[in-house]
Amino acid sequence: MSAGCLLGIDIGTTATKVILVDLEGRLLADVSRPANLYSPQASYAEEEPIEWWANLCSALPECLDRAGVQAGQVLAVGVSGMVPTTILIDQEGRPIRRSIQQNDARTPAEIEFFKSQTDEADVFRRTGSAITQQSIGPKLLWLAKNEPQNFARAAWVMGSYDYINFCLTGQPVLERNWALESGLYDLHRQDWDDHLLSLARLRRDQLPPVHSPSEVIGRVTRQAAQATGLAQGTPVVAGSADHVASAFSVGLKENGDLLVKLGGAGDILYSLDRLEIDERLFLDYHVIPGLYLINGCMASSGSIIKWFRSTFSPDLDYPELDAEAAEIPAGSAGLVLLPYFIGEKTPIFDPLARGVLFGLTLQHTRPHIYHAILEGISFGFKHHLEVLAERGFGVRMVRVANGGARSALWRQVTADVIGYPLEEVAHHPGSSLGAAFVAGMGVGAFQDWSEIEKYIHVAATTYPDLERHARYQQLFPLYRQLYEANKANFTRLSHIEGLAGGE
Repeated sequence: MSAGCLLGIDIGTTATKVILVDLEGRLLADVSRPANLYSPQASYAEEEPIEWWANLCSALPECLDRAGVQAGQVLAVGVSGMVPTTILIDQEGRPIRRSIQQNDARTPAEIEFFKSQTDEADVFRRTGSAITQQSIGPKLLWLAKNEPQNFARAAWVMGSYDYINFCLTGQPVLERNWALESGLYDLHRQDWDDHLLSLARLRRDQLPPVHSPSEVIGRVTRQAAQATGLAQGTPVVAGSADHVASAFSVGLKENGDLLVKLGGAGDILYSLDRLEIDERLFLDYHVIPGLYLINGCMASSGSIIKWFRSTFSPDLDYPELDAEAAEIPAGSAGLVLLPYFIGEKTPIFDPLARGVLFGLTLQHTRPHIYHAILEGISFGFKHHLEVLAERGFGVRMVRVANGGARSALWRQVTADVIGYPLEEVAHHPGSSLGAAFVAGMGVGAFQDWSEIEKYIHVAATTYPDLERHARYQQLFPLYRQLYEANKANFTRLSHIEGLAGGE
């Protein structure tokens, strides 16, 4: 261990994760602590930043001990986390209240106010972000209106990993993806938009300086060293948004690289070497200077599979469901599923959309329906690829990760539907690995971003079956037409439910 090691930290929704890696591609140790999500009212999503820091102070000594590493051997620290969370910090550096999470939906009135005071299309062109429930501005306005005393005490506003960086270094900073996803930042001028700040009732001095991921933003203070077991003076970089760090850590490092994440929600991320915005997709800065990440997020994917199993097959585990459906033909004997079980984010942005199982007959069985679910989720990924193709964005390589990637059937159906080989990344530590590598780049431990490949192990490549792919090419237009044909009915159903709820 004479060469030293790197520390990666991820502030996740359900856990705080810490890893140590050496410079040769080996994971030395990893430790996690659970985190709690609070929903004191319907549509609220909050977490306790102090809990994240307590988790880190607990997990770090254990991680060092498991790795057999002395604190002085840690060359640098990188932190990733959920984005864009909203945390108010007082003048003494303490969180004033719980964080408001990125998926919190308490601000419909404030969102409408922002829209009424702006040209939405112009805001999107300037900031790269639509005005949605994820936007920071409406949440700050909600705080100013509903918690004026808390809002008045705020010296700074920052995000999840920015707060941990602050605890480690005493330096208030923002990483540039928080700025971009806030919806308050003009990405062309690389500066805050004063009109949008005024709508949020926010002053410029409440927003810390914006830094790139691998910039060293400070060093571990004496107090933080005592609390965590790290060595005083250890460099800390600005870090990264969790999904950006995760995409990089599976090898998205060149124009045209694509990641499909088979998780509870379905994420798809595409690496691009120029700034392009599309109202159907999200945009982030890549950790690699000069690159961007276009990304899509389907509201539900693996969560549908989990719902199906718990509701209809609680006695079977997932491998058994896979085995049952393995011989079902492409198209599931005439079944097509719309996977909009909790509305949909990208690329249709329709919160009123619903799940649809089209084509049911008395001949269909549980395996048919399970297989149709996998196909419907895969059609959702294909829809994103169609959007990319419309923009002329070619695909160089596709990697697949997250828990669903362990299912050979889900991987095969996905490959068959989208028509690309899928490289499965084995034993993927996730965002914390990306954060650790970014820290290494920040202190010169690596010479090139391509060195991330030494940490990546492709377990298997799943190739598409061309005959099944041809069948899915025929079915995909029907999948798309099903949504368009039912869009008005989704709205009508929501109105009926609203009336029923009020009786």
